[in-house]
Amino acid sequence: MPKFKPHRAGVRIDMTPLVDVAFLLLTFFMLTTQFKPDEYVEVTLPASHADYKLPESNVMTICIAEKAATDPAGNVLFGADSTHIWMGLDSQILRQRIFSGYQTMYGPLYYNKPTLYPVKKSELASYVLQARMANPKMITVIKGDKGADYGYAEDVMDILQKTQVTRFSLVTELAAPGQPQ
Repeated sequence: MPKFKPHRAGVRIDMTPLVDVAFLLLTFFMLTTQFKPDEYVEVTLPASHADYKLPESNVMTICIAEKAATDPAGNVLFGADSTHIWMGLDSQILRQRIFSGYQTMYGPLYYNKPTLYPVKKSELASYVLQARMANPKMITVIKGDKGADYGYAEDVMDILQKTQVTRFSLVTELAAPGQPQ
């Protein structure tokens, strides 16, 4: 005679506690996660003995940083051509006119008060010419990081010379008396 198999009773798992735990964990991680803050261009200026004050207006600032700016994922912004050069203008109207078509998914970077934009070395000349044509009284200022490669500063000075900007200021910190430079 064949053996009779009793019918198995189905097992029912209540998913409600699992969903509650999942949402509690999701809420916990959303509330306690700290996102990486925006990176700023940090320029450590070299020291000098000059005591010349820069004017407050009509200033075009070109910053040369030691290291490249990165996005929140750690990728270098704009490739190797522009990662160390930023340009800023003190006039908001002029800045809007020159950088109106400027596209970046990360937005402008900031250093102190003026807004600085990462600029490709190949495009720096056109931005400088546009700024000089809009305001011929513009004073050009180069802020070079103490640890930056001199090649970037040399490239910027060559670009300025090609665009007929022969007078510019190099910004440094005032050295304390008796302090080595």
